[in-house]
Amino acid sequence: MDKPIKIAIAGLGTVGAGVIKVLNDNAEAIAARCGRTIEVTAVSARDRNRDRGVSLDAMTWYDNPVEMAADENVDVVVELIGGSDGTAKAMCEAAIANGKHVVTANKALIAHHGTALAKAAEAQGVSLSYEAAVAGGIPIIKALREGLAGNTFNRVYGILNGTCNYMLTNMRETGRDFDVILSEAQELGYAESDPSFDVDGIDAAHKLAILSSVAFGCEVDFDGVQVEGIRHVSPIDIDFAEELGYRIKLLGITSCQDGRLEQRVHPCMVSKETPISRVEDVFNAVVVEGNFVDRCVFEGRGAGEGPTASAVVGDLVDIARGLVVPTFSTPAEKLVKMESASLARHQGAYYVRLMVLDKPGVFADVANVLKRNEVSMETIVQRNRAPGGHVPLVLTLHETNETAMLKALEEIDALDSVVETPRMIRIEDF
Repeated sequence: MDKPIKIAIAGLGTVGAGVIKVLNDNAEAIAARCGRTIEVTAVSARDRNRDRGVSLDAMTWYDNPVEMAADENVDVVVELIGGSDGTAKAMCEAAIANGKHVVTANKALIAHHGTALAKAAEAQGVSLSYEAAVAGGIPIIKALREGLAGNTFNRVYGILNGTCNYMLTNMRETGRDFDVILSEAQELGYAESDPSFDVDGIDAAHKLAILSSVAFGCEVDFDGVQVEGIRHVSPIDIDFAEELGYRIKLLGITSCQDGRLEQRVHPCMVSKETPISRVEDVFNAVVVEGNFVDRCVFEGRGAGEGPTASAVVGDLVDIARGLVVPTFSTPAEKLVKMESASLARHQGAYYVRLMVLDKPGVFADVANVLKRNEVSMETIVQRNRAPGGHVPLVLTLHETNETAMLKALEEIDALDSVVETPRMIRIEDF
C-alpha cells in the first residue's frame, strides 16, 4: 500500500466533524479503494475546546488556517469555513500557492472566484475539487465532468435548494402561508435565522453558476444569473397549480443558445407527470439533457452532515487515487467568457393570477390588453362569485415573449378592476 495522504481541515462545524467521522468509520473500505490511507493531520476552527464528537488529539491545531495551508506535512487542504471572500479565499489561495490540493464545500467561493482559483490550481498541477458545493450528496459534478463527458449538453436544471423545496412541499400539503412554514423550517434547522440566501434564490444561483461552467465550458458567471425567490408564492397559487395539473418548484435552469448563456433561478410550474415534480421535502434533484445520453435524473439529499461529508470524502478519494482533472471539465485557460442571455428574450408559457373586482366587463378588459400585446390565453379559471367584492382570476398563457408578457401585466395592473399586483409564474415544458 502507498504512503498515506495527509489532509488538513479548516472549519469543524457539522460538515467538518462529519468528514472526520466518515474517514474514521469507513477507513478500511476507503483505504482499499484508494490503495492508501487518508489521514487528518491538522485542523483549524474558531473554538479549540468545543466538543465535536470526534477526537482531535493526534492532529496539529492551527488558530490561523492560512498558516495551516503552508504546513509541509499536509497534502490536501479541506476548506469548510464558508463565505465568498475573507479567510476561506485566502486559505485556498495559500494552499494552491504551496502546491496543495484543495477540496471545498463552499459554493459562494466557487461561484464568485472559481475561474481564478481554477487557473491557479491547474497552473500548479493541483486539484480544486468542490463536489460538496452543489447538491450535497448527489455526485452531479463528477457526472457532468466525467461520466457524461462524451456529450454536449442542451440544458441542465434542477431543485438546488432543499429549504425552498421543503417549504413549497409543506405549503402544498398543509395549505399554510409562507411565513408560517418558514418559521417551522427555522425551528427544524432547515433555514437560517436570516433565510435570505435560501428563500431569495441566492444559494441556488451560486450552484447554478457552477453547473453552467461545468456543462458549457464557460467562465463562472454568478452575476449573469437572473434570480427570483419564493416569497411571493402563496397557497392559492399552489392550489391553482394542482388544479391545472402542475406543481410549483424553485428551479435553477441553464442552457446555451446561439452562443449566449441563459441562467435563471425562479419559481416554476412543472407538470405533475415529470420526475422533478415528485421530488419533495428537503431533497434536491438535477436533470441533465445531453445529445447522446438524452435525459438523466439525479436525486438525493442536498445538504446535511452525512451527504455533504460524503461528497467531500469522494473528492479526497479521487485525489488519493491520483486523479487530477480540469476543474470545470474544460481546462481553465480555455474557458470562454460567454455573453448572458437576457430573460427579456425568454420564450415560454405563463401562469398569471389576478385579484379583481367581481363585476361585468373585467374579463373583456383583461382580454383586450392581452390581445393588444399579442399574448394568447390557453385557460381561464375563476372560483366562486362575490358580487361587488374581490375574486381571483387565473390565466394560463400560450408560449410568448417575456417582454410582451411583462408589458401586458403592467397594463393589466393599471386597470381599475385589478385590486392587487398581478402574480406571474413561468410554466416550464420539461
